[in-house]
Amino acid sequence: MKRPVAGHYQPLENYGVIGNLHTVALVGINGSIDWCCLPHFDSPSVFGSLLDSEKGGFFRIAPRGDMRRKQFYISDSNVLVTRFLSPDGVGEIVDFMPVEEDPEDGAKDHRLYRIVRVVRGSLRFDLRLRPAFNYGRASHTTRRHSTGVVFESRELALGFHSSTPLTIGRDGVAGSFALKAGQSLTFVLRHVENGTRQDVCLRPDSGEETLQETLDYWRRWVSQMDYQGRWREMVARSALVLKLLTFAPTGAIVASPTTSLPEVVGGQRNWDYRSTWIRDGSFTLYGLLRLGFSSEAAAFMHWLENRMAEVGRDGSLQAVYGLHGEHSLPEQTLPHWEGYLGSRPVRIGNAAFKQSQLDIYGELMDSVYLYNKYGSPISYDLWVTLRRLLDYVCRHWKEKDKGIWEVRNERQHFVYSKVMCWVALDRGLRLAEKRSFPGNIALWKKHRDAIYESVMTQGWDSKQQTFVQHYGTKAVDASALIMPLVKFISPTDPRMISTLSRIKEKLVSDSLVRRYEIGRGVGDGLTGQEGTFSMCTFWYAEVLARSGQLDEARWTFEKMLGYANPLGLFSEEIGPSGEQLGNFPQAFTHLALISAAYNLDRALNAGGSLLQ
Repeated sequence: MKRPVAGHYQPLENYGVIGNLHTVALVGINGSIDWCCLPHFDSPSVFGSLLDSEKGGFFRIAPRGDMRRKQFYISDSNVLVTRFLSPDGVGEIVDFMPVEEDPEDGAKDHRLYRIVRVVRGSLRFDLRLRPAFNYGRASHTTRRHSTGVVFESRELALGFHSSTPLTIGRDGVAGSFALKAGQSLTFVLRHVENGTRQDVCLRPDSGEETLQETLDYWRRWVSQMDYQGRWREMVARSALVLKLLTFAPTGAIVASPTTSLPEVVGGQRNWDYRSTWIRDGSFTLYGLLRLGFSSEAAAFMHWLENRMAEVGRDGSLQAVYGLHGEHSLPEQTLPHWEGYLGSRPVRIGNAAFKQSQLDIYGELMDSVYLYNKYGSPISYDLWVTLRRLLDYVCRHWKEKDKGIWEVRNERQHFVYSKVMCWVALDRGLRLAEKRSFPGNIALWKKHRDAIYESVMTQGWDSKQQTFVQHYGTKAVDASALIMPLVKFISPTDPRMISTLSRIKEKLVSDSLVRRYEIGRGVGDGLTGQEGTFSMCTFWYAEVLARSGQLDEARWTFEKMLGYANPLGLFSEEIGPSGEQLGNFPQAFTHLALISAAYNLDRALNAGGSLLQ
């Protein structure tokens, strides 16, 4: 297949995201919706030109001629405005998806609104709508309707309302229309189940009214945020991203709404993140609690409780589950798609569900501990399940695992995993003491202390004066930054200070932090390079702040904010030219931003004291 040229694909930083707590759509600065899965985050895509510009499907509205383009969110909302500016006129598209106040699992009314306006002069717009159902693998029919057209595939149907004439082509529709200053048109795309007899085309008479209702929803939600610090705008945007990535029917939080966006263009690190990781979700729960969003934290806590009720016979949990709690997420490739900028393979599903990742018990127990402290007291029934998990940690912490980076080669004794096993037992003991819960207290203390000694002896390289990636290696790993953040070690402990220095020497470039030393230690089992890891950069800034290095911490943090796209969104990684890499937007990155902003504010307000 002919390799695509760069012009066929937009940079990831050129996208905004809208959603309705069931799914999202990525809207390009060129007016094209290039990614949307319906009805849910993890459903097959309807628009997927983000991953194949020819076969993926899209919904584009844009004026003719050369234009300057800009995008912004209407303040404190997830309503996106794309503006087109020229001497002949200025136009804009307002994109949003209405949010149901009390969404139900069976909700079918998923709607996407595109309000096109001209605010100065006159412009002629071209419209092209080409769905590609089931990742472009399913054919569909197109038939006219009194108020638009209906696209029907075997599995679902889309009703599209348009008050402008449309030409039906082989795989979609096209049209054009002219608007003058003060004029507008509203287009509505609506998903319905296949075979329905209802009117699948929705009249957009209430487009402006629905817009106002959607704005009111997001602004009411943001008004609950406790944070009023120095970086309020960026923290609010990150909170809005986390809310967008929440799957309302179950309370699950997707790691990212996209799949297979590469960690390096042309590389193989292309993963499907449209699932819920215990690790990512637990950290996100912490961020939501910190900002005062208790109902979202409670919803995710409920999802966690359901997963803990399904633990295996040995008391183990999976690292990742589906949005409804699915245990099996078989990994497949889509060979008919070329991938973003030719980055293959394109994957759906994620084989990490079969991996042993012992760190997840620490993240889970920490989130439960914080929820009990800042949310609502946990139940005895939940505690009974947690006791099983703690006993499991006691039996298995000495084993090798795949670690936080989900390596696809040999297991190792990863220091991060050992530390998080310590966190699991430490938080379990704290919960038991605070709530007077019964449990194997002596056993948990014994193993907690044994883990600590193990990390301090086998995870420490006395010659280099640093904590290492795993036992038996000299490689440095940015995951060591978690140690002071989870109270394993003081941020001013000489061992942590020297580790911080070593990370700065080996992994930091222009304030950006790589996960580990390439070619040293254990990578992820794949060849090639990758970008710097945005979450690790925010961890680095937070640890600098906690260690008292406030000037460097603030400089690192604010410099990192400059790598966000113009809308304040972050993907998983940053490339060598400052480009966004990996799935977009990324929940873990925005959570780390929130945590760093919150704690850096505390340190600055306290005159530099964040010592634990």
